[in-house]
Amino acid sequence: MTPRLARIRIFPVKALDPVETEEARVLGGAGLEHDREFRLADAEGRAVNGKLLGEKILRLRSRFDFAFSELSVQNGRSSLEARLPGQARQAERWFSEQFGAPVHLEHRRAGFPDDTDASGPTLVSRATLETVAEWFALELEETRRRFRSNLEIEGVPAFWEDRLFGPAGRTVPFTVGDVCLEGVNPCARCTVPTRNSRTGAPEPPGFAKLFAEKRRATLPDWAEPSRFDHFFRLTLNTRIPDSENGKVLQIGDEIRL
Repeated sequence: MTPRLARIRIFPVKALDPVETEEARVLGGAGLEHDREFRLADAEGRAVNGKLLGEKILRLRSRFDFAFSELSVQNGRSSLEARLPGQARQAERWFSEQFGAPVHLEHRRAGFPDDTDASGPTLVSRATLETVAEWFALELEETRRRFRSNLEIEGVPAFWEDRLFGPAGRTVPFTVGDVCLEGVNPCARCTVPTRNSRTGAPEPPGFAKLFAEKRRATLPDWAEPSRFDHFFRLTLNTRIPDSENGKVLQIGDEIRL
């Protein structure tokens, strides 16, 4: 099979649920349009996410309507509907009540990537997610939700995306359709993948340790071992050159090295 783009997921509000889409416009020098365009921050300016708040934020269920820029969030019987950024104050009040501490909503068109040196979309193969799901007896969709990748490809073996980074200081160019990307490094993971994506509960016990052991044992020959200072790494971090601004990724696009 030919490597092809199988899924696109955009996360309009950092740490909340994704939106599945058939296509996505890229922002040269940044990431996907609307991805992590909003984020919540606490009084000290720290990003409010699953790493910081655990189940308080992971148990929230959200939807985002791009046509109206409307965010809907559910937390048990309490709910929010707000158009962003115009109704940001309303959203801030609701989130502050849910978290028991003041938060404010930040907006930046270029987004709020975890890795500012590699701010492009994250990428993983379906076979990789299936393999990790087998390691922990998880459903495939649960594994997707835990690792929160933007782009998922099919038609390749597990960990094929490890071909797309090299030694430190060197990027690996590849194309998705007519969009040029640069593979930078394997993404270091935080505590979020160790938790149930719907309840926030840590499960199963010892997830990170077992994952690292499995990752080390299955590291493919094509992976650059020097990029693994630890083995709790999965998905590819990328960059989008400025020249690609405005181009569009679409489901079915072929991936070429």
